[in-house]
Amino acid sequence: MKSIFQNHIDKEIPYLKQKKLLLAVSGGLDSMVLLHLFQELSYDIAIAHCNFQLRGVESFGDQKFVQDYAEASGIPIFVTQFDTEAFAKDYKLSTQVAARELRYNWFYELLETEKFDYILTAHHADDNLETFLINLTRGTGLEGLTGIPVQNDRVIRPLLFLSRQEIENYAKANDIQWREDSSNASDKYVRNKIRHHLIPVLKELNPHFMNSFLKTEGYLQESLAMVEDAASMVFQQVAIEKENQIHFDLNQLLQLPNYQSYLYQWLKDYGFTAWEDIYDLVDSQSGKQVFATDFRLLKDRDSLILSPIDDSEKEIEFLVNENETEVNIPLNMTFCKAADISVATNKTIFVDADQLVFPLVIRKWKTGDIFLPFGMDGKSKKVSKLFKDEKLSLIEKENTWLLCSDNQIVWVIGIRADHRFRTSNTTKNILRIEFEN
Repeated sequence: MKSIFQNHIDKEIPYLKQKKLLLAVSGGLDSMVLLHLFQELSYDIAIAHCNFQLRGVESFGDQKFVQDYAEASGIPIFVTQFDTEAFAKDYKLSTQVAARELRYNWFYELLETEKFDYILTAHHADDNLETFLINLTRGTGLEGLTGIPVQNDRVIRPLLFLSRQEIENYAKANDIQWREDSSNASDKYVRNKIRHHLIPVLKELNPHFMNSFLKTEGYLQESLAMVEDAASMVFQQVAIEKENQIHFDLNQLLQLPNYQSYLYQWLKDYGFTAWEDIYDLVDSQSGKQVFATDFRLLKDRDSLILSPIDDSEKEIEFLVNENETEVNIPLNMTFCKAADISVATNKTIFVDADQLVFPLVIRKWKTGDIFLPFGMDGKSKKVSKLFKDEKLSLIEKENTWLLCSDNQIVWVIGIRADHRFRTSNTTKNILRIEFEN
């Protein structure tokens, strides 16, 4: 297999020669074979090992195994330890996602600080098949069926053309030692269920299933390339790039039989996720917008305009001083004293003015914002949960403003007031706050 592997490298990723390579080595079968192959081919390599501390003594056994191997072989090694479960809890991530974020953040840090050219991982054809099946069960487009790419930025996966069985055969033939991960035997994770129960059935139905799958992956990748080529050609007819904006001509766009598919291809790399809102934008009134983290898509007469959101826009705040009775930016709002309380509405609230700390702040909501909704007896609630309960679209969420007093939310404007600023029988100064669309 050594000569087959060398031919694969020479054909598919020849630029690895003369580069400084960092190999992600867990101590398991796949990564130890990857390490052995690159040793045999005399590449300039070093090892990166992550101890996620998820399997107690076993995790530290893996670390010692890899460190001992590196020392015996004279290979530079970098080792780190993560409190993965604490990180997952703090950031509300699954253990697998947390481990991935920690791992790749550290890898990229090493690439920069130690001047490596690429990070190499030991993903193989069976990993690709498992990813394909996971995406298939969850529902996916063509991209989700094209598998793990050989290269993604500075991460390269040289073993993708080999099956797990081929890798194991090579390890045994060359007396390569490795560590077994006990968690791989568990059906706790979806990937393991697919690996243990579904894939064996597929291989039983077709003994050459892996070869068939690799061919299918190739066909799907060719199809995706054709789709991307078509999208690029149509883009030239529909879109005009102006400075830092892209203008899509709606008259041209709506002549396309599958304009939604083209919009998806053009916009997917900008971080948009609310596709139904984007498709509805075509028929919306001018001024409607859909937001991604760093970009906005605006309907403007006969065009859709894609533009970046300035950092200053994301954090922009508007102040309301104590004596102000009217503001016009970003909303038309009035603030006036009231002798008594009439019926509050979505557009009007009554608050205890003595509980306010001026200047008040009008700002966009942020992830993690919490308030005490009026009528819930002082129980806190995330603003994002309120949006979900109210079934707000992405456009409506992004266009929602908060009125705040000393970092406390007074009013999710137009939706719900905060319990802390309510009036009572003892309230002496009532402030009536109203806004207009």
